[in-house]
Amino acid sequence: MNSHLVILKKFYLDKILDGSKPVESRLLKAAFPPFDSIAIGDRLFLKQSSGPVCAIAQVSSFQEFSNLTPRKISQLKAIYNHLVLGADEYWKLKSDSKFAVFVWLKNVRSIDPIMICKKDWRAWVVLNDKENYGLYPRP
Repeated sequence: MNSHLVILKKFYLDKILDGSKPVESRLLKAAFPPFDSIAIGDRLFLKQSSGPVCAIAQVSSFQEFSNLTPRKISQLKAIYNHLVLGADEYWKLKSDSKFAVFVWLKNVRSIDPIMICKKDWRAWVVLNDKENYGLYPRP
């Protein structure tokens, strides 16, 4: 089981916490995490953009797609948008993506905020012993 740091805009984090957004989506131009690096049961630390980690969740299921085209992305929007709550602007911005991951969440709960120092561009980080941002103790 892996742990992941997931960076979210406040709107989407709030929707996950209130249960109206049960699926987190990532549309990517290259095969970056979470593509090919997530598994059922993995732990997710949910961090607000420019804010603290304030929730955790587990992966209950996921689907991955590759070799995407604008037409395929439009089809994904029609199938999944009621679960991911993406604005039209989001889907338009992501229309040239080649990879997509849809992650179903379970056991979502708020935690006391944890401030971390993360300054890189990644919006999804697979955590390991070297790069755990202090979210869990080293073995």
